[in-house]
Amino acid sequence: MKFLVLKKETLLYFLTAVIMLAAISAWFMLKAGDTAVFNQESSEGNVREIHMVTVEFKTKLKDGKEVEVYRWDPGSIVLKTGEKAKLYISGINGDEHPFYIEGTDIKGTVKKGKETIVPLEFDKPGTYHLICQMHSDRETNGPMIADIVVN
Repeated sequence: MKFLVLKKETLLYFLTAVIMLAAISAWFMLKAGDTAVFNQESSEGNVREIHMVTVEFKTKLKDGKEVEVYRWDPGSIVLKTGEKAKLYISGINGDEHPFYIEGTDIKGTVKKGKETIVPLEFDKPGTYHLICQMHSDRETNGPMIADIVVN
């Protein structure tokens, strides 16, 4: 009759190794599909997807006056010259936000509860402003401007 005899230290060593391998495997499996949408770069032939929302911030001042402001989120996007992208803008706050991109002929309207898709491709580097025409200054709860930086 044969018996397998293990020392306590050997058993703890194998148990620790198994736990470490399981933890490392789980970490790699969970991180495999984890990619930040805003930092994805388009590869050849693919169009990069960028997601944006309309956001409203409200507060009451000590005198009871309500103050609100509208913003695009994220407030800035970075693209490479010639990179093709689609900007998906979801209308969350505000009934509608008619917009244009400065220095281009791109115009549109984002409506609450809807998604507006804007194709982007810039041939020249620079900073292009995405401007909401309804909220262009402080008097209209703005400025609601996002920067599209093209390198």
